[in-house]
Amino acid sequence: MPRIDVPDDLGSWMGLRPELGAGLAALSEAVYGKSILPLRVQELARMRIALANECEVCRKARYDGGTVEGLDEAFYTHVADWRGWSGYSAREKLAAEYAEGLASDHLALREDGDFWQRLRRHYSDAEIVDLAICCSLWLGAGRTMRVLDVGQTCALVMPRRQAQ
Repeated sequence: MPRIDVPDDLGSWMGLRPELGAGLAALSEAVYGKSILPLRVQELARMRIALANECEVCRKARYDGGTVEGLDEAFYTHVADWRGWSGYSAREKLAAEYAEGLASDHLALREDGDFWQRLRRHYSDAEIVDLAICCSLWLGAGRTMRVLDVGQTCALVMPRRQAQ
């Protein structure tokens, strides 16, 4: 049940401040429509943050036709065990590591020289910025929706995006 007086859906809460909600919607459109990251990389990072946030709408969200891009149930089943599952690539695991660090201990992530060496071997600076902006949206919006308890019963199907 929402903690504010709005219908329990994905977007009505932003209608209370449409001037700000438009900015969040624009960021969301950029993340889902303009990211240069491969879809599996982006999706593993998103799901790792969804688990950290305990955001039900985020955990249940799937891409329409995502199986064509390799987003099958095995992909989603192993998100919590991203380190140990062989089905994720090195780049995907680095995205999960970044997302997990940002969500749980951003200062330790900043100081982890080994992580940054590995990340820079596999990602360009532009891709690192892309990942950072994507994770910022998911972390902030997901936690906000969870705290306000809005949209937690909704099932979100995202439009299919071509892998980069």
